[in-house]
Amino acid sequence: MKCKVCKEPAVVCLPSHNAAFCPGCYEKFYMKQVREGIRKRKLLNRDDKVLVALSGGKDSLSLMYALAELDYDVTGLHIDLGIPNSSEKARAVIEDFCSSRGFKLTVVEMEKEGMPMPLVKKHIRRPICSVCGKVKRHYFNRVALEQGFTALATGHNLDDEVARLFANTLRWDQAYLSDQGPVLPAENGFAKKVKPLYRLSEYENANFAFLQGIPYHHLPCPYSGGASFTAHKMLWRDLEFKSPGTKRSFYEGFLDRGAPAFASFHERKAEEVIACTDCGCPTSAGVCGVCRIKVQLDRALKDEGA
Repeated sequence: MKCKVCKEPAVVCLPSHNAAFCPGCYEKFYMKQVREGIRKRKLLNRDDKVLVALSGGKDSLSLMYALAELDYDVTGLHIDLGIPNSSEKARAVIEDFCSSRGFKLTVVEMEKEGMPMPLVKKHIRRPICSVCGKVKRHYFNRVALEQGFTALATGHNLDDEVARLFANTLRWDQAYLSDQGPVLPAENGFAKKVKPLYRLSEYENANFAFLQGIPYHHLPCPYSGGASFTAHKMLWRDLEFKSPGTKRSFYEGFLDRGAPAFASFHERKAEEVIACTDCGCPTSAGVCGVCRIKVQLDRALKDEGA
């Protein structure tokens, strides 16, 4: 198998692009996908101050690397969830990665915020993945606004976006479909959110991280078993294998032809946002979801100690 560009021996085969690449040409292909995705959907401006959410996995670290290579002003943000035998490993990978490349890094510790995930899992009667996602989104947005960042970038890849779109379409969930896409503008107390890897699959990000020598945390979260998105990704994996390019066609088709149909719903929903009476963060209720979780957790811990 030879590289499509230079005819040297190829190391990565991409049926969805009907192409194979050598290491050097694959790096150029990957960077072009990021650059063109940003340009096509107007994700970032050259003067943006970008906060990159870092989980320690291949996607977020590859994103940080790529944006830095494209000369964006980037700072990493890691939410330390306080999960034993997991969080410390992910954090160590991120700190080593940022230190070795001279990247700025901010860490928010849920232990210090009074919401370590083990206690949340024990005392809050809600799916832990749902609560964890809400907490991380809360602090992503809070840090971005408090520290003056003009964009929050996450490492969501094509597989993530397709699985989410698929789930939302199965339910015809207008609220979530109205927010589906690689960019959400800054509005009503929310920072601008962008997903520059929306054109790249998990497989493509893994290859990039390997070829660039980016060590990453690869162990799954011990609390993530049974997540519905995993099943949806498996379905799409099989479909993509039988018909390469289906995932990208499905997602790009929605962005071009489906998303405009839900734009008005997003505008109506935005009018309902108010400031949380406890922390000041945006919410559709008087008290935001994270502050309510904090109150529930504090009450449960007091009852337990009584």
